[in-house]
Amino acid sequence: MFRTALRNVLAHKARLLMTVLAVMLGVAFVSGTLVFTSTISDAYQASSQKGYDNVDVAVHPKSSDSPRGAPGAEPKLDQKLLDKAAHVPGAASATGTVSGFTAIADKKGELLGNGFATTGGNYFPGKDGKDARYPMRSGAAPKGPDQFALDARTADKAGYKVGDTVRLSVDGPVREQKLTGIFTTDDGTVAAGGSLALFDTPTAQKLFGMPGGFSEIDVKAAPGTSQTALKSAVDKVLPKGAAEATTGKQLADDQAKTIAKSMDGMKTALLVFAGIALFVGVFIIANTFTMLVAQRTKELALLRAVGASRRQVTRSVLIEAFVVGAIAAVTGLAAGIGIGAGLRELMSSTGATVPDGPLVISPSTVLASLLVGIVVTVLAAWLPGRRAARIPPVAAMNSVHATATTKSLVVRNTIGALFAGAGTAGVVVATGMSDGKTMMGAGAVLLLIGVFILTPLLSRPLIALAAPVLRAFGISGGLARQNAVRNPRRTAATASALMVGLTLITGLTVIAGSVQKSIDKMATDSLTADYVVSMAGNTPLSPDVAKKLGGLDEVTAVSPLRMSPSRIDGTPESLTGVNGKDFGKLTRLDFTKGALGDLHGGQVVVDDATAKEKGWQPGSRFPVTFEDGKKSTLTVSGVYQGNQMINGIIVDTATLAPHQQQVTDRQVMVKTKDGATDAAKESLVKGLGKNPAISVSDKKDISEEIAKMFSLMLNMLYGLLAMAVIVAVLGVINTLAMSVFERSQEIGMLRAIGLDRRGIKRMVRLESLVISLFGGVLGIGLGVFFGWAAGELISGSLATYELVLPWGRMGIFLGLAAVVGVLAALWPARRAARLNMLAAIKAE
Repeated sequence: MFRTALRNVLAHKARLLMTVLAVMLGVAFVSGTLVFTSTISDAYQASSQKGYDNVDVAVHPKSSDSPRGAPGAEPKLDQKLLDKAAHVPGAASATGTVSGFTAIADKKGELLGNGFATTGGNYFPGKDGKDARYPMRSGAAPKGPDQFALDARTADKAGYKVGDTVRLSVDGPVREQKLTGIFTTDDGTVAAGGSLALFDTPTAQKLFGMPGGFSEIDVKAAPGTSQTALKSAVDKVLPKGAAEATTGKQLADDQAKTIAKSMDGMKTALLVFAGIALFVGVFIIANTFTMLVAQRTKELALLRAVGASRRQVTRSVLIEAFVVGAIAAVTGLAAGIGIGAGLRELMSSTGATVPDGPLVISPSTVLASLLVGIVVTVLAAWLPGRRAARIPPVAAMNSVHATATTKSLVVRNTIGALFAGAGTAGVVVATGMSDGKTMMGAGAVLLLIGVFILTPLLSRPLIALAAPVLRAFGISGGLARQNAVRNPRRTAATASALMVGLTLITGLTVIAGSVQKSIDKMATDSLTADYVVSMAGNTPLSPDVAKKLGGLDEVTAVSPLRMSPSRIDGTPESLTGVNGKDFGKLTRLDFTKGALGDLHGGQVVVDDATAKEKGWQPGSRFPVTFEDGKKSTLTVSGVYQGNQMINGIIVDTATLAPHQQQVTDRQVMVKTKDGATDAAKESLVKGLGKNPAISVSDKKDISEEIAKMFSLMLNMLYGLLAMAVIVAVLGVINTLAMSVFERSQEIGMLRAIGLDRRGIKRMVRLESLVISLFGGVLGIGLGVFFGWAAGELISGSLATYELVLPWGRMGIFLGLAAVVGVLAALWPARRAARLNMLAAIKAE
């Protein structure tokens, strides 16, 4: 039986090729994902470890035990503590570091790095006058407030040389500084495409709001002193409760864990799509082996007649599947290694460079690829194998295998209806729950399974709807319709593969389009400001920005949005500071109780969620502890409907600013005399010194930015789901090719009674088109339903949410299904038309 199984594999090479390709694509996606994420993770970890080569012990402020957002500043690390750390037993040197956001402009005035990891720090020279962390490639270290040094990667990218004057920004205002040095660094963020600017220590401390202080103190061990021993010595000089020490090894290990954890999300997402492709491949494999078993009815019956047991017949089918799976797994692994290397190069070409490092192919990747390919194929072939074992020896006397009994169809349809009904009910019930994600997910799975089971039943009425169109193609169209419904199970399995991909694509498109429209509507409804000014990388703005904007002639109203931690009733709460005089001119808030009024002094307005939680009404007074620890009493003047853009407790900046340790703004809202015009925008940009780090956005810009974000996300998802569609195409080709082989005698008879080659081709193409459109209609229908259901959950947290059906894109998806059908039929149709009619008539 083993030799028989191997002969069958070799005898049906062409039939099994598409199955191998389907499994291979899924395995390639899995192995490519594992290779890519392992390579990137290892490269970042190696780079981060290099960054800790000069750090044996790091001292940083101890985190407060109170929750984040509570009043009170983190204790500073000062020069006195630095000197103590430098003189502990076993210490060779100590370095004080300061860091913060620093945007660098290129020669055209555009932001370098698009806000990704655009950081600044301090050059801390040792006894020899050099900082070992940043060896100078050219020039000298910065000295004084008007000088700085830049990392070599960024300098080369922008074309800067020593002596150039460079425009940069730390918290808003533009600074023009002389580039005195270009240095090399192992900093992981620089290796990943970020930039690093260095200032002398006093300048960095002033720029980053830490005069006389440091964000970290790094201690280097003397020869013969271990990190653990040095840490013990440093611990003795640290002020209790104010600072803590960590070994460089521990920091590197923590960094490695953080990097690995950050890669888990990407790995999981990519593996989900690989799983979808493999799931679609299961239909093709099961379909292929079902057809192979049906075509070999006589052969298998004869094996039973000459003494083969049921177990041996099943085993022979599974051996075939094992061989096919092994071949697919090995080729998929090889292709996946290429995909992993290609993805890394693709990241580099888009500017998101990664640290140098070897391609990582771990034993777990190889094992996972082999297991996935073999196990998926064998499991998919198990049911057809069992069906093959049930073929009675007497079937060898019949020309065709027995069709499914009425009882089996009734049982199948009943089970399918129960699954589909339970799934639909679960999804619908979940839409009315506050946290119905789990139930909705379970309901969606049950509904999909139910539709899979019911697809043969659904195929007849749905394909019958195409009859009037197919009649226009004469006898070829009529035969195509009959062929499509002749074997409903086969048609269903073929269409289901395409259905899965289109269900996901349509559902994601509906959700993304609806959310985008809702956020756009929220921005339009909430803001009457003409422009919103913000910094790159969500960095805080200097209050000077709002002052400059308020001083421009064309500006009629301006208000910052400023966040400050506080305590109310013993719990941490964030206060939002605004210009109480102009805030009402810049926003359109829907007040459910009270009104905005004249927001000044102790008057505040709160969103409805906070008011409900605290039990506040207009006129309610409550105690507050500000950021600096001082206490006061605030009074609620109104309750408004909050949203994702504006929410929380809003207070006048004049009340908030005296209690802030560092005054910064999240963004600034601006209204101009002539509204949002190109001239007004240009005037604001010029007024801010054409700052590369500051963005001036009107409502259209905000809308386009939102649209761009969603389009990018959808395009990535489309690219990943394209794998499932490609696998589905292979399934249609495979089914048609094997169907043509199965119907060779019939096609020969059609040719003999007058149907020409063109008619045969048209018949096969129309059959493929009908099957693909059937899968497309089911997929789009399910996708819309799931998109609606997910939207109902989202609407609970997004008040402006409304369902948007992307009719244009759904038309494209249906057209895509049609194209799939046409392309998939090219080779099978050509093969059918080239059959020799006499040889075909004699075929069994």
